[in-house]
Amino acid sequence: MANVHDAAAYILAKSGCITAMKLEKLTYYSQAWSLVWDEAPLFDEPIQAWVNGPVCPALYAAHKGMFDVSAWPKGNADALTKEQRDTVDSVLHFYGEKTSQWLSDLTHSERPWIDARCGLAPGERGQNEISHDSMSEYYGSLPKN
Repeated sequence: MANVHDAAAYILAKSGCITAMKLEKLTYYSQAWSLVWDEAPLFDEPIQAWVNGPVCPALYAAHKGMFDVSAWPKGNADALTKEQRDTVDSVLHFYGEKTSQWLSDLTHSERPWIDARCGLAPGERGQNEISHDSMSEYYGSLPKN
């Protein structure tokens, strides 16, 4: 199975240099839509509901302190299956041109992040996990375009 670093490597190979924040959000949406379309997680690493939106701590640990990220040598883009690549490609097609702030704002308006932040003050740090079930249920309920 691919891991979050493999997904990040694939995203960066397709998108080129992006902000670390945007990488986090694109990785989150890739996971969410994989749960809906492929009925399976793209990777096993958990995603948490941080102040600025969903963050995968394993990914964050590798880019901490960076603003822009252009390559991800820790991952292997070829580890993704054809189905997984198709899912990520669709995510990049829809979300890829959006800014990191726009993506962060969008996640703040969606139930998985909101529900996982329950009990935390707006600026309070937290490590609550955004569950696969909450992502699958929420994104699976959205109208198809």
